[in-house]
Amino acid sequence: MLKRYVLPAAAVVALGFAVVQMTKAQQQSPPVAPPVEPAKSPYPKQLAGAGLVESETENIAVGSHVPGVVDCVLVKVGQTVRPGQPLFRLDERQLKAELESRLATLASAEASAEKLNMMPRPEEVPPAEAKLTEAKANLRDQVQVYERYRRLAGTSAISEEEVTRREMAVEVAKAQVAKAEADLALLKAGAWRSDKLVAAAAVRQAKAQADQTRVELDRLTARAPRLGESAAADDTEYHVLQVNVRPGEYVGTVPGSAMVVLGRVGRLHVRVDVDENDIARFHPSLSGTASPRGQAGQGYPVTFVRVEPYVIPKKSLTGGNTERVDTRVLQVIYAIEAKGKPLYVGQQMDVFLNSAGK
Repeated sequence: MLKRYVLPAAAVVALGFAVVQMTKAQQQSPPVAPPVEPAKSPYPKQLAGAGLVESETENIAVGSHVPGVVDCVLVKVGQTVRPGQPLFRLDERQLKAELESRLATLASAEASAEKLNMMPRPEEVPPAEAKLTEAKANLRDQVQVYERYRRLAGTSAISEEEVTRREMAVEVAKAQVAKAEADLALLKAGAWRSDKLVAAAAVRQAKAQADQTRVELDRLTARAPRLGESAAADDTEYHVLQVNVRPGEYVGTVPGSAMVVLGRVGRLHVRVDVDENDIARFHPSLSGTASPRGQAGQGYPVTFVRVEPYVIPKKSLTGGNTERVDTRVLQVIYAIEAKGKPLYVGQQMDVFLNSAGK
């Protein structure tokens, strides 16, 4: 009885359950609307590209000239700074002590040079003149003694040897007078010209070393750069976009490291990547609009600024099926007026150019 009715009934129930599950599995899920409407081109024929908002001067990454420990950070994010204004400073105690040492060396070299230039001292001349007068008096005395001895020569009162000795004493006195005259002339002539040149070179060397230390000391302070295009350009203020350094941190001179990022955001630019396959359809006269990611209904007109003629590998990939990893792009710079909702540096944009008729 059990095998005749219960087993067929269980088989029918299992078959029904399997049919229901297979039917549910084959049903298609309803389409899910995207959380944000993607941007759409307002032109029938368009040339599209991904853009990135940047400052008018491009984003200026300020680093450090020398490695060291940060002593203080002098700016904050959002602050405006003028060209040449300090941004942060490294520990400068060692170089300050070195500068004091080199300034002392400079002072010593200058004092030595001044001493040579002022020679002779007025106090040194009278003793030398007195010594010359003494030598002349001694010469006269020796001459008189020699004359007396010479008149008595040949007599028993004096020997020939004594006359010869007095004659030699006169010669010695003459030599002493000549020496005193030479010493006085040398004293009045002052320092030797070559000694003055050596002293002047020592002053210049000490001054150069002090200036070198001053330059190294100034390099410890990172400043906002000067563009140097014109006086008006250097009067324009920068905005501090990012600060990546804190007091007490050790910073190096690694290329590409940005301690502070600056830019002039009075007029923003958008850097558009034009695919290499679309370069032939691009022309600077094309008009266009840019929409921020996530704001499809917000369009900003763009104005052509320049083309960077070097085609580079594409860095920002969209994930499209037709997109290759080895794609290269031409970067085109457009000016964009941030009217209405504000735009921020680094924000991604969808840019569409009207290529109708091109």
